[in-house]
Amino acid sequence: RQMKEPIGRIDADPDLHARLLPHCRLRPGDVWEDAVAGHRVGVADATEAASVQRIAGPSPPSLCIADPPYNVVVGARNTRALGRTAMQAYDAFSRAWLDALLPVLAGNASLYVWLGADMKNGFHPLPEFCLDMRTRPGWTARNWITLRNQRGYGTQKNWMWVRQELLYYVRGNPAFHVDAAYTDIPKTLRGYYKDVGGARTENTERGKASTIRAGNVWIDVQQVFYRLHENVPGCYAQKPLKAIERIVAASSSPGDTVIDPFAHSGTTLLAAERLGRRAVTFDLDPVFAEITIRRLERYRASGQTGWQCTHPFPEVA
Repeated sequence: RQMKEPIGRIDADPDLHARLLPHCRLRPGDVWEDAVAGHRVGVADATEAASVQRIAGPSPPSLCIADPPYNVVVGARNTRALGRTAMQAYDAFSRAWLDALLPVLAGNASLYVWLGADMKNGFHPLPEFCLDMRTRPGWTARNWITLRNQRGYGTQKNWMWVRQELLYYVRGNPAFHVDAAYTDIPKTLRGYYKDVGGARTENTERGKASTIRAGNVWIDVQQVFYRLHENVPGCYAQKPLKAIERIVAASSSPGDTVIDPFAHSGTTLLAAERLGRRAVTFDLDPVFAEITIRRLERYRASGQTGWQCTHPFPEVA
C-alpha cells in the first residue's frame, strides 16, 4: 500500500504548529525530569548561558552532539528552523550557542557538530565555524566526518549534493572506544600478506574484526525517510539513529551525560537511553521538546524507535 506521512513539516506550517502547541507539557523555561534514567528535556534558547547551565545541572556532560540550523534553505522552504539568514547573523548565533554551551562541558569532552556548507553561498557557514573554533582555548579539531545520503539534490549542470558534514572536536583527553566504531560492512579486500611472529598471515587473519572500522566517510547509514520505523513525521531533516548511536558509543562511556542543545526529533535522547547514558537535551520550540519526550515514552512502551507513518500527536486530527 502507498505510505505517506500524516503531517507535514512542523517548522513550515504555522497553523499545524498552533494546533500542536496546546498539547505540549512544557513551556519556555520548563524542564522535564525523567524518573527512570535521569534524562532531562527542556524548552530553552541554546544561546542563553543561564538557561543552558540550569538545564545541564551539576553533572558536566562528557559529550555534546549539536545539530543547529544549517542556514541553508531545506526543501525549498525558508523557515526559521531550516532556512537562511544573513551570514553575519548566523555567525553571531553560532558564537552565542558555543559561548553558552562549552563552559558546561567536562574538562575532558567531545563535541560533534552537524553543519551545513551552502555551495550557493561560499560553503557558509562551515569555514566560518571552523575558524571560530580555532579561537576556543583548549579545543582541538579531531576529525571531519561526511555522512553520505542516499538521496540528494542538484541540477543537470552540477554534481548532486549527497553529503552531510559532521565536525569532531575534543578538549583534554576524552574517551574514544574504538571497538564501538566498527560498521556492519564485511571485509572483502584480501591478499595483503605479512610475516608476524615467524608466520606468514593474510590481512583478514590479522584483523581485530570481520567488519570494517568506520572512517570519516560514513556510507553505511540509511538516510531517514517516511518508510523507516524511526521516522518522526513533521521533523524534517531528522538525523539517523544509527549515526547518533555510533557517536554516543564511541565518544562516551556507560553512565556518562550527553548533551544536545537542539533536540528536534529526540534522536540523541533515544540513543542515550538505548546505550545506557544520561541525556540532557532541550529545544527552543515546545513542540519539538514534546516530541522528544513522547519518542522516549513510545520506545519504552513498545520498543518502537519512531512513528513511521503514524502520528506523534494522535489527539490532533
